[in-house]
Amino acid sequence: MFFAELCVIASYESYNAKAHKGYAKFPKEEYICRMASDHEIITTRLLNAPRELVFEVFTSPKHVDNWWGPTGFTNTTKKMDVRPGGEWVYIMHGPDGRNYDNRIRYIEIIKPEKIVYLHDSGKDNDPSEFQSIITFEAVGSKQTNITLKSVFKTKEARDFVVREFGAIEGAKQHLAKLEAYLSAL
Repeated sequence: MFFAELCVIASYESYNAKAHKGYAKFPKEEYICRMASDHEIITTRLLNAPRELVFEVFTSPKHVDNWWGPTGFTNTTKKMDVRPGGEWVYIMHGPDGRNYDNRIRYIEIIKPEKIVYLHDSGKDNDPSEFQSIITFEAVGSKQTNITLKSVFKTKEARDFVVREFGAIEGAKQHLAKLEAYLSAL
């Protein structure tokens, strides 16, 4: 199964506003998820929360375990040190009872605008390691446009996570859980 340039049709006003920069316009829905190159996945959503709060919920262990991951998954954080050179080590508990070790190694933190990190299973030289670039764009004072860009080492690595782990649907669920958590704060 191979995917077209746009893997999930979705949009928000600020994405359509960028059409002049080479982006295509899309109908009003909730998500944009596209494969910008043969080794990337980009997912975007407009959240009904201010940028500072969204950034805090991404970088605080008191929040992140409450929403991180796809539907049905929970997390246990072992350590979280959000700074360049710091790590977040956690276990994702799947709805099937399986546990998945995860490690995030932070490269760049620009509060409240951007987080860049490497994500892997906690094993050095993990072939499934990928880089994530998360940007937080304020839309007025009460909304945030969040973009998750995952950059894989190869097309095959990207296609593997799409096929085997449902990365496209997982990203949608991940941001939906974030939105629900934010609305309950």
